[in-house]
Amino acid sequence: MRISLRGRRRAWLAVPVVLVVAAGSGGWLMTRDSPAAAQATTATVSTSTMQETVAASGTVEPARSADLDFEVSGTVSHVYVAAGDRVKKGQALARVDADALVASRTAAEATLTAAGAQLADDQDADASDTQLAADQASILSARASLDEAEEAVEDATLRSTITGTVVALDLAKGDVVGTSSGGGGAASTGATTGSATTSTSAVTVQSTGHYVVSATVSSTDVARLKEGLQATITPTGVADPVYGTVASVGLVAQTSSSGAAVFPVTIAVTGTRTDLYAGTSADASIVVKQVDDVLTVPSRALKTSGATTYVLEVVGDRSVRTTVTTGATYGMSTEVTRGLQDGDVVEIPGFTRPSGGGGSGNQQGELPDFDDQQPPGGFPAGGQGGPQLQQGGGQ
Repeated sequence: MRISLRGRRRAWLAVPVVLVVAAGSGGWLMTRDSPAAAQATTATVSTSTMQETVAASGTVEPARSADLDFEVSGTVSHVYVAAGDRVKKGQALARVDADALVASRTAAEATLTAAGAQLADDQDADASDTQLAADQASILSARASLDEAEEAVEDATLRSTITGTVVALDLAKGDVVGTSSGGGGAASTGATTGSATTSTSAVTVQSTGHYVVSATVSSTDVARLKEGLQATITPTGVADPVYGTVASVGLVAQTSSSGAAVFPVTIAVTGTRTDLYAGTSADASIVVKQVDDVLTVPSRALKTSGATTYVLEVVGDRSVRTTVTTGATYGMSTEVTRGLQDGDVVEIPGFTRPSGGGGSGNQQGELPDFDDQQPPGGFPAGGQGGPQLQQGGGQ
């Protein structure tokens, strides 16, 4: 069978075409899953106030709370308040029937009067010193009894010891109260379960508008805390900043829910707040150290080469390697003590997209997926330009 020269030439010329296409496709397949280098960004070096903080977490509580109960026994004759009422310090909340207490006071007054009269009679009769001493002792005893009786009459009215809001009322007219009642709605009331007895106060009053945060800190941080330190509080559900100061630091460790040792810290909320509620959880950031006028750069801008730390400083249209000396690290920023000045611009490298990524959407700093956009063979070497890297010395 004869094959024409023309046909043979066509077959030969077709081979390099196939090879070129295959090479181009191979290069595309080799480059399509390689990491995509993100474009670098820049940041301006500046001075700012830096803080070191200790984290605390706890619960918002009223600054003051009073659990109030009758100090005398009797039957409740009047209840002057209801739950939710605002009361002032010294205001009457409830009262027990004081007839028996008044009678006891009257009897004590009579006893004291009689003791005084007896002393006078014995003095007129030139009684012995022993008798006169006994009379004087009787007078002292009678006066003490009268003082107790008068105090009992006063205690028949239950009064608030603080200004605030009545948040709980376990008291009603007709209740029998007192240390020996065992029932009713006062402090002596309670339910006994096994060997444990729980009691409820007659009235609970809590301060309104003034709060504290009862929090805990880790055992590694407690040594850095002291009274008066400033704190920023973040209560659940409150958008505006809440500020406070450390009011007390406990020295006895507690055990957290995870079993770790923690120490109690009380933070007094500054000012009057109408947007806080007792029982709300809150996090706090307590400032333990503050340094003003600190020159910082983003920590990601720092690079190392052996024992040398440097940044890529942007000077005009170039990136110059500038050696720097660093200090303390504050979160995502690092102090620079030598090599840069306020206002200098440094380069921050972009993120690199991991190869073979399977997530939906792009992470911050990543390039978009070019699977459907990048031409076979990839982009030309060198990318799209940008500042040129130049070796430079420190300032």
